[in-house]
Amino acid sequence: MGGLNKGVGKVEVTLKWDPSPIGAPEHDLDIIAGVYTTEDPYGAPVYLVHFGSRSPDGTITLNRDSRTGQGFGYDEAMTVELERIAPAYGRVVVGVAIQQGGGRRTFGEVAGRGVLVREGHVELLADDFSALADSTAATVVEFTRDGADGWEYHPIPRGFDADPQEFAARMGARQV
Repeated sequence: MGGLNKGVGKVEVTLKWDPSPIGAPEHDLDIIAGVYTTEDPYGAPVYLVHFGSRSPDGTITLNRDSRTGQGFGYDEAMTVELERIAPAYGRVVVGVAIQQGGGRRTFGEVAGRGVLVREGHVELLADDFSALADSTAATVVEFTRDGADGWEYHPIPRGFDADPQEFAARMGARQV
């Protein structure tokens, strides 16, 4: 493998947040991954991986899903095995959305939030969404196929004011 930005193979994306205060509605944050074709990397996602699902080929799996943020450290975890993804797919975008069932909630209203992207023991990215405090969803990182070099990662912190379904449909669109 080359430097940290080349040849990424298998990564883990983890998410944490503090539970809601007693008496307040629970808040639920979710990791979402969208997979895009090589021919249309900014079009509609071919498939999404989120709570209760995994990719059809088993290369992206949500290992832990928390609905409350209760627990120590990172409560939600997704594994992305880039080296196993078929050549027809050239881009994977990973984001986080806040479920909006209890009313509109932004990252700034959720205490103790954070996302961590690692390859093995190497930290590729860590963020607490402070720059996106007014957003209800955000992209975190994208992985793009780079020919013979494998996969590259690119941090793409971009906030959205959208519910999880709308976010999932728009998260991979080209930024204008």
